[in-house]
Amino acid sequence: MGKIDLKDKVVLIAGGGKNLGGLLSRNFAAKGAKLAIHYNSDSSKAASEETLKAIKAAGGEGFLYQADLTKVGNITKFFDETIARYGGVDIAINTVGMVLKKPFVDTSEEEYDTMSEINSKVAYFFIKEAGKKLNDNGKICTIVTSLLAAYTGLYSTYEGMKAPVEHFTRAASKEFGNRGISVTAVGPGPMDTPFFYGQESDDAVAYHKSASALGGLTDIKDIAPLIEFLVTDGWWITGQTIFANGGYTTR
Repeated sequence: MGKIDLKDKVVLIAGGGKNLGGLLSRNFAAKGAKLAIHYNSDSSKAASEETLKAIKAAGGEGFLYQADLTKVGNITKFFDETIARYGGVDIAINTVGMVLKKPFVDTSEEEYDTMSEINSKVAYFFIKEAGKKLNDNGKICTIVTSLLAAYTGLYSTYEGMKAPVEHFTRAASKEFGNRGISVTAVGPGPMDTPFFYGQESDDAVAYHKSASALGGLTDIKDIAPLIEFLVTDGWWITGQTIFANGGYTTR
């Protein structure tokens, strides 16, 4: 296929307003792409608006879309609004996720259902919609977790609900491959963002920092280039889950 030029490509990012998603949005815009940036709640609004402001200040183009993606119709609307504005979608990235650190025996049915919806259901229907709406030779990437390769307790609903995404990724890559669409998943280690710290005690943070072979938590600046590669020149990699965690876990 040759080197992929991002100029005027359309990149749609679920959870694209802050943290890793926000960095990806800025990076893609800087390379000439048009951005469709989703965020979920009012608590993410200010950071998402800052991301869009930075993109426009640098001469880029993009728009914000606020919605609860556990309602599948909102995923459809996100793609449809992007296509109405820009004529199509070339790259679709889903960074949405929720962590719950809790003992198995203390986890409620409500918590189970919430974790399932955010980590599995959204991922499934995001990939489905991308498969229906992406331009030929498009790219799909989902953020999962390196805990998929861990032997640990307390994260049963988080790693358990992210695990199906590996299978979704394989199945979708087979089904969409005849259109030149590659489908991947990336499992970062614990990332040095507010997403991580809310669930962890000081002792646990210290452990996670010491557990990677290369030392420290995962920096989003080390993950973003890998995702950018997979959805551009690395398109020949498909159906795979890549663990990018500094040696935190491996298979």
